[in-house]
Amino acid sequence: MALDQKDPLFLLIKSLSKSEKRQFKLYAGRLGGNAEANFMALFAIMDKMDSYDEQLILKKTNIKKQQISNSKAHLYKQILISLRLSPIHQNTRTQIREQFDFATILYNKGLYKQSLKILDKAKNLAIEKEENTLAYELVELEKVIESQYITRSMTDRADLLAVEAKNISLKNVVVSKLSNLSLQLYSWFLKYGYVRDNHDFKVVNNYYEAQLPAYAFSDLGFTGKMFLYQAKLWYGFITQDFLACYRYSQKLVALFDEYADMKQLHPVFYLKAVNYSLESLFYLQQTYKFNETLIALEDSIEYQRFFVNENTQVLSNLYLYQHKINLYYLEGEFLKGTQFVPEVLDQIKAFGKKIDAHHVMLFYYKIGCMYFGAGDYKNCIFYLKKIIDNKELKMREDLLCYTRVLNLVAHYESGEDQHIDELIKSTYKFLLKMDNLYEVQRKMIKFLRNLSVLYPNELKSAFKKLHSELKPFEEHPYEKRAFLYLDIISWLESNIEGVPVEVVVKRKRRSSLS
Repeated sequence: MALDQKDPLFLLIKSLSKSEKRQFKLYAGRLGGNAEANFMALFAIMDKMDSYDEQLILKKTNIKKQQISNSKAHLYKQILISLRLSPIHQNTRTQIREQFDFATILYNKGLYKQSLKILDKAKNLAIEKEENTLAYELVELEKVIESQYITRSMTDRADLLAVEAKNISLKNVVVSKLSNLSLQLYSWFLKYGYVRDNHDFKVVNNYYEAQLPAYAFSDLGFTGKMFLYQAKLWYGFITQDFLACYRYSQKLVALFDEYADMKQLHPVFYLKAVNYSLESLFYLQQTYKFNETLIALEDSIEYQRFFVNENTQVLSNLYLYQHKINLYYLEGEFLKGTQFVPEVLDQIKAFGKKIDAHHVMLFYYKIGCMYFGAGDYKNCIFYLKKIIDNKELKMREDLLCYTRVLNLVAHYESGEDQHIDELIKSTYKFLLKMDNLYEVQRKMIKFLRNLSVLYPNELKSAFKKLHSELKPFEEHPYEKRAFLYLDIISWLESNIEGVPVEVVVKRKRRSSLS
């Protein structure tokens, strides 16, 4: 019987490209005896599998049941060694580590002078690329060797190494604190989301100021500045200061442009900087600048202007397709956007297990909103249902809230209202379980709860009343973001005026440009 496909070895083998498989076979076959070894037989059978099946392995190989665990562990290790030797997986960090290993081997053989020579070159490279943790390890090994390799310059050398170690250690402390702050703010965002009121703001602000280390900006270097900008950017996101988010995302991009070689060493951080810039522009509704930045990202991907591996390839395409959808929103081109959906779905399929389920559900939500804006409520409901039916996934509460609300509104608009009362009750119960709802969400709950008892001739008045209640929140510092997830104002106006949502959104866009 086929087992769960989450087997680590199976997933690793399935992630290999044709060239990586060929290289592994060459690497493993460097000794004649390996061709018939258990781990090679295991590789061959698992490479052909569509799903992991342990019974098939036992049947098609000479591996005994008690041997399979060790055989899999050995194969996993050999594949990783092969990948490590591949040029495509080499970067400055791996080169420094390799030189550290070489120096250690030479030291263990008593070849101190040769070891020190390699360490000195590796240390200079580490300092140049701001790999300060590795640089510190290299200096520490130098100190150990110098204590045994006695020369007349030992006194001066010992002082120099002590100063070097101290300076690198101090840099590491500041960079580590900035890195920790960036990570802690991101964790805060995932746990609590955006600030909802002044009390939330004070809590976050006090936390941020308490955790921000003392630093001299001129001493930070690339890595320190990168983590500083990331921390300030996340602080901006949490406090819904999207202008600050854009400003610091631009500083991050400019930092990578200044240190162009760092795009090769930190491609993920560079991609995230561009993504944050696009997200900020989307929240600020800056369509022209958003489109300009998106085109630049697409060009960078097409012409591989930064180091590309499988991870960055998936990440760049993930961001690209997310923001292409966002561009249709900004331009109000929902009908055109629905024509783009099949390409998005093909891309999601191509991502496979390389992206997490949360991002897949985000795509479904955006697709659902696209169909809603185009007036295709049946398809809107279809994609929202995928999110609602996914009981195992824990998305952010605000997204789950808007998914439920949009689903209910889509059912109402589609005319599929035979079970509308039941749907209203289930949606209302779900939303009541959420903690710390925004005021916009509370007013939406109240409106939806009363929807089923309204007569047809009362609907327009109800729409106008809700519109007048929600309109002031469009400029509210904490509530306005709600309308970016679900443009309920435009939907209300379309019902009041009797025109499609797309017409209302396009009219607003033209008005903002004039």
